[in-house]
Amino acid sequence: MWYVSTRGMAPRVNFEGALFSGYAPDGGLFMPEELPQLGRETLRQWSTLSYPNLVKELCALFIGPELIPREDLNELIHRAFSRFRHKEVVHLSRLRNGLNVLELWHGVTYAFKDLSLCCTAQFLQYFLEKREKHVTVVVGTSGDTGSAAIESVQGAKNVDIIVLLPKGHCTKIQELQMTTVLKDNVHVFGVEGNSDELDEPIKAVFTDVAFVKKHNLMSLNSVNWSRVLIQMAHHFFAYFRCVPSLDMHPLPPVEVVVPTGAAGNLAAGCIAQKMGLPIRLVVTVNCNDIIHRTVQRGDFSLSETVKPTLASAMDIQVPYNMERIFWLLSDSDSQGTRALMEQFERTQSVSLPKELQSKLSLAVTSEPMSDEAITQTMGRCWQENQYLLCPHSAVAVSYHYQQMDRQQPSPPRCCLAPASAAKFPEAVLAAGLTPETPLEILALEKKETRCTPMQKSDDWTLILRNTIEEIGRQWTGHLLNASD
Repeated sequence: MWYVSTRGMAPRVNFEGALFSGYAPDGGLFMPEELPQLGRETLRQWSTLSYPNLVKELCALFIGPELIPREDLNELIHRAFSRFRHKEVVHLSRLRNGLNVLELWHGVTYAFKDLSLCCTAQFLQYFLEKREKHVTVVVGTSGDTGSAAIESVQGAKNVDIIVLLPKGHCTKIQELQMTTVLKDNVHVFGVEGNSDELDEPIKAVFTDVAFVKKHNLMSLNSVNWSRVLIQMAHHFFAYFRCVPSLDMHPLPPVEVVVPTGAAGNLAAGCIAQKMGLPIRLVVTVNCNDIIHRTVQRGDFSLSETVKPTLASAMDIQVPYNMERIFWLLSDSDSQGTRALMEQFERTQSVSLPKELQSKLSLAVTSEPMSDEAITQTMGRCWQENQYLLCPHSAVAVSYHYQQMDRQQPSPPRCCLAPASAAKFPEAVLAAGLTPETPLEILALEKKETRCTPMQKSDDWTLILRNTIEEIGRQWTGHLLNASD
């Protein structure tokens, strides 16, 4: 299995190359050169698998056994999921009036990113130990990625992690989950800006190819192919748990509602669809609605500002995984994708070609949700089911209620729930409900914190480069001591 850049100007790589790269050297994102096609028989065989076993089957298709033998792969995935609180790892809650909520948040940090990051971290450490190498992971976060990435690699001897978080734009719990990890290999910076602004110094560092190579830099944002690969499992699992029967011809569809910011889960769904999974994708966003505007009218352009909402992890202007979707739906047209993305980077505004826009609106439908819709949905779900939704999950469930109230006939529907309500007590209170906070989250309040400020007046790129160089010096010193 080979991976190529969506912009077509970088050499192809294997899974290990894609895993360690993040962005491709030409600024594009890695995608499989070709997608395996899954027939009815394979889908039938997979339909009874547990979530971890489904992840194993999917990974085996995209990671060659010459890189990770199947026995090792199974062991790494087993280890990755060993700290999840729910025995199923991912759990489907069947609620009133046909509401299916797929809980993706039973990992250590109570967010869906634990699923892909714990596996990705296992793959990383597997290769690093084999090659006796060290990497520095650089992550920009709007809330959940940072804590899940830190959790997945904290204390690892071959990995240092630098996280940039937007000070005051995450919830207090999200911030504490990042700043209370005091391991030597964890470096957290509080940036005086929003999550799009803090991506700029990261992109600046990653475009210096010689610097990236010298310091073995990589990203664990959903730029990383490994993240998207694991997230494909959500869609398969949702389909198998909600499909009425696999004996019908053609196979019946299931609607999967994906609340999204950077479009990683959406890209995973589009790939699963292309592989033959009969899902209909609905993408739901908050009032930062670039994806909705792109689906509806091909308007891929930035708004004036990012508007803060209750669904804060989705307060994103630049959904970088849309590049993967554009490439996929344009039949791997890397020249067209490159022209599109370079124009977007130059002007921050682009109109999709008519053909691409019509393919996108066939693959995906979309709805934006206001803060008012979010709180109403949280209230209604509690009233009908005594079930607390996080604001991001409510963005998806809001769509379900809309369709139900309009009495729209539809296939079975599954709403992805990316985080636990426990992480968002402010939003739960805003919905007039009572937060339920687990003991380990309450305990964060009493822990010591460590976070270096990056102020508006600072040169963020310089601070980032200096930190990376310092980590490099320490690692070299560690190697010299070890060989004495």
